Amino acid sequence: MYSESQIAQIPKLAAPNLYTDPDIMRAFALDHGFDGIDWSLDLAHLPETPAEESRWAARQEALKPLEVRYHCPFLQVDIGHEDKTSQAYAMNIFRRMIRLVAKARGNYLSIHVGLGHDTTKILSWDATVRNLRDLVQFGAEYGVTVALENLIWGWSSKPNLFEKLVRRSGAHVTVDIGHAYACESVQSQNYGVKDFISPHVDKLVNAHVYHYEAPVVGHIPPTRIEDIADRLDMLMQTPCRWWVLEIRVADELLNTKAIVEPYLRSLAQNIAGARP
Repeated sequence: MYSESQIAQIPKLAAPNLYTDPDIMRAFALDHGFDGIDWSLDLAHLPETPAEESRWAARQEALKPLEVRYHCPFLQVDIGHEDKTSQAYAMNIFRRMIRLVAKARGNYLSIHVGLGHDTTKILSWDATVRNLRDLVQFGAEYGVTVALENLIWGWSSKPNLFEKLVRRSGAHVTVDIGHAYACESVQSQNYGVKDFISPHVDKLVNAHVYHYEAPVVGHIPPTRIEDIADRLDMLMQTPCRWWVLEIRVADELLNTKAIVEPYLRSLAQNIAGARP
């Protein structure tokens, strides 16, 4: 099922930053055997001055030797908003975040289109594509890879539109297998989860791993490997080796890790056993 090259590098398992204090988060991640941290930036607590940004970046150094990638789950901050003032505000925010990530020596930033909105009528498709392309290019100037994440609703929840956003902007991809599972496009069987993955094999740099997202409740962890095994099989057939177990309750996160790790060990053992 898998080639040796696909199995050779077992994915890194990353934890979301359950704690905002880098020292505490580092200790938690190392104590529980995580390889890295997916750090979500908090729009309500961003550093505001160059001095504050430098202090924040210096605090991020405490996370070493863990690899850190960054995430902007900013509600209703949209680069494609029809309102020009709102659009300009969003672009300024995301440019700031790219510079901030670069200052912290980060290389990856995941962003969204339409997060927190319940309609696309306030959004411009052309402005979204144009501004996403501009952010991708801006990120490249700072050594930061900008990745677009698929959502449970909106344009990025439809594989055909998600593919167009990625292709026309040049963005890389963060695939959220919980969003992909729960979105209407997949639940209606018009598309499959693979349609969020297979067109983007060469651009897939992050994967968010959990069972599915439920309204109000949020991210639901798997209770057994069978809940997510088919989607993990899809991920293993890509070069993406950064898997974020995106559960924000510590016990549920650790239970998810305890489910995913044996799956990965089994794959490694199977390929080793198949060698002559």
